[in-house]
Amino acid sequence: MPLYRRLLVVALALTAVVVVFGAYVRLSDAGLGCPDWPGCYGQISPHHAADDINAIYAANPQGPVSAPKAWKEMIHRYLAGTLGLLILAIAARAWRCRSHPAVAWRVAAALVGVVVVQGLLGKWTVTLLLKPAIVTAHLIGGLTTLGLLAWLALRAHGVVRDESPRGAVVLARLAFVLLAGQIVLGGWTSTNYAALACADFPTCQGSLWPTADYLNAFHVVRELGMTADGQTLSLAALTAIHWAHRLGALLTGTALIALGWVLLRRQGTQAAGFLLLGAVSLQIGLGIANVALGLPLALAVAHNAGAVVLLLVLVWINYRLRAMQAPAEAGRRRDYARRENAFA
Repeated sequence: MPLYRRLLVVALALTAVVVVFGAYVRLSDAGLGCPDWPGCYGQISPHHAADDINAIYAANPQGPVSAPKAWKEMIHRYLAGTLGLLILAIAARAWRCRSHPAVAWRVAAALVGVVVVQGLLGKWTVTLLLKPAIVTAHLIGGLTTLGLLAWLALRAHGVVRDESPRGAVVLARLAFVLLAGQIVLGGWTSTNYAALACADFPTCQGSLWPTADYLNAFHVVRELGMTADGQTLSLAALTAIHWAHRLGALLTGTALIALGWVLLRRQGTQAAGFLLLGAVSLQIGLGIANVALGLPLALAVAHNAGAVVLLLVLVWINYRLRAMQAPAEAGRRRDYARRENAFA
């Protein structure tokens, strides 16, 4: 069990790094730095592919290929590959310890499937030339991996679950669903490069209901920057994407603030309430700053990191607020705890 717990903590931290670094790669236009997969121009690193990279860069210095961009892309792949191996080790360890009540081996096994799909999405992100649906799905896969690892780690470390009023549990679940939807909207905004479609705040193009093309904006099967008919994606469509993300932020932020207020008023969950409200406030501030300052790279990456923090906080809160454990399971946990203490 100690090894299993350590593997989960390392994998959880590495997943957060991979997700945030992936956002950095995307936002710095390095997603096609190595346009093949899994290597870089058939080589294991940009160093070995330097001749090909330099030739393409010389022909088109403003294009998506350069040595720095290639290194960013490959470092992301190296980190993701290391994470995949860690998750395989976690699943193997979970199977060996499957009789322990703190181990959810089925979830660990399902996580392996998620990682396989995530690897395929990473490949298609490159080979299909940053198609928005694939890039957004890749982001969702990364955050799904993060959420599942957080849940496994909480269970493995025996985090106490609280008896809570049903209303608090329902609100926490609703907030989690809304946050997941908002993250998808944020990913869709980023992958379609719609973050600057509205350059003012709180209005968009001077209006609280700007001219928008929602039909083309949310047509999933299409190329980057194009409509389903092959036409250039209009400003109205980009505006629709951006404005939907803002409206989603209003709805999600309201739910998260309400949950934080409920937690603050309840004995034993004040720390969770303060943490949630702090994370929400920071994320709102980062979102506004990105619009006001024209999407500087550091703030854009920080906004993605804020989503990671909010997701982790909500997984923790939902885990703690769900206390309905069967007496038999509680008894098994006590038995295993006594055995571990006896051999410690």
